[in-house]
Amino acid sequence: MPLATVFSRAKLGVKAPLVTVEVHLSSGLPAFHIVGLPEATVRESRDRVRSALINSRFDFPVSRITVNLAPADLPKEGGRFDLPIAIGILLASAQIPVKAVDGYEFIGELGLSGELRAVDAALPAAVQTHHVNKVLILPASNAGLAAIVDSQHLREAQSLLDVVAHLQGQSSLPFGSDAPPGTGTTKTIDYPDLSDVLGQQTAKRALEIAAAGGHSLLLSGPPGTGKTLLANRLAGILPPLNEQEERDIAIVQSIAGKPLNLHRPFRAPHHTASAVALVGGGSQPRPGEISLAHGGILFLDELPEYPRKVLEVLREPLESGEVMISRAAQQLTFPARFQLVAAMNPCPCGYDGDPTQDCRCTPDQIQRYRQKISGPLLDRIDLRITVPRLPPGVLQSLSAGESSAMVRERVCAARALQLIRSGDCNANLSATEVRQHCVLGQQCKELMVKAEQRLGLSARAHHRIIKIARTIADLASEPKITLPHLQEAIAYRGDF
Repeated sequence: MPLATVFSRAKLGVKAPLVTVEVHLSSGLPAFHIVGLPEATVRESRDRVRSALINSRFDFPVSRITVNLAPADLPKEGGRFDLPIAIGILLASAQIPVKAVDGYEFIGELGLSGELRAVDAALPAAVQTHHVNKVLILPASNAGLAAIVDSQHLREAQSLLDVVAHLQGQSSLPFGSDAPPGTGTTKTIDYPDLSDVLGQQTAKRALEIAAAGGHSLLLSGPPGTGKTLLANRLAGILPPLNEQEERDIAIVQSIAGKPLNLHRPFRAPHHTASAVALVGGGSQPRPGEISLAHGGILFLDELPEYPRKVLEVLREPLESGEVMISRAAQQLTFPARFQLVAAMNPCPCGYDGDPTQDCRCTPDQIQRYRQKISGPLLDRIDLRITVPRLPPGVLQSLSAGESSAMVRERVCAARALQLIRSGDCNANLSATEVRQHCVLGQQCKELMVKAEQRLGLSARAHHRIIKIARTIADLASEPKITLPHLQEAIAYRGDF
């Protein structure tokens, strides 16, 4: 038949919209045209497809070939449409039967020899194909998706010849694999242990509360007091990922072209990173650091050294858990439900309030330094802790504290209570859910009124303190928030 239809999936953020690949062979001078808003890489597929078909010993039609990628208003990029275009040409030229492609969708870039090469954002396509109960044929080099998607809906191929042989019933493509070499999906990470940090019991307690409730955390103190050491140990006490978190993290990694790694991300961008590097963007928007930290930790060391306009882009994602990138042609939304952990010195020289060394900064310099962090951003950070320097000679006399495994056991128990109660961690509770699940007694209400008057708390800070108190109660396996829980929560809203 001179007309054939094959289905594929486009790359559009975390989504993978359906693309209908229509191939028409007509009489006239030999030509090969691709329409449907293709970018340069898609238009170049004409040469890749032609060479792949010839080198795979198929007949390349000597006719006028028109390929339409529908819908026409959806931008198409990359080499992911090479395979469906080649299959469409073989269908239109009657080299394979039409019914052979029923129930299949295709993505994959072709080499000139007919070899299939990996494409970015294969996982969103696999998820969408699974939802419509079809089978996705994709390159074997995109292996590992079966860790997220049912392998029965995935078939992996090494070359165009393998795909055609499968469609014609001459051989069978293997189902999707879930443990390819080098992906890290089965690798156990040895996180740094919390017992390495000597002393700093208040900071360790704050770290445990942050892990249990998913709260953001700011550590302030002189150089060398263990702020970075503490932050690097947060990942080791977090609960394991659930199925939905694994899928969301894997989709972001797939879009960004990162190897599949089903562990909580820990992203620590340098303070010279731009706003675009943090949020994401580009002519074809890609996820930034805050999306790559989705489901995990975003650690910003030396917080005031980041440009203020870079820090301000964190405000909306901290509230909504997502980031929208707008371009002239499209708007894309990437997930950004990360746990912010930041560290800073109290002043430019780092020794303000340090009992062992005098500060060389003037009051104006200290004020300007701290004002690099805006009030609205600081208001969104739940726990604000000072990490003091230990007195001389004390460090040698301290013994190792609790291990990460011991703390993680309590964190997991507290997080389990939260999931049963509200289906999410306490940090993500809405105002309505706070009123429903974080009921205060009369004494607690009176204390909150005094705290609001003395500390000048905003409505946001009010809710965040109550959510911290709820987490503290969960760690103690208490069904209600009591006065000691609330007092401890208020104490963690340090004056910065």
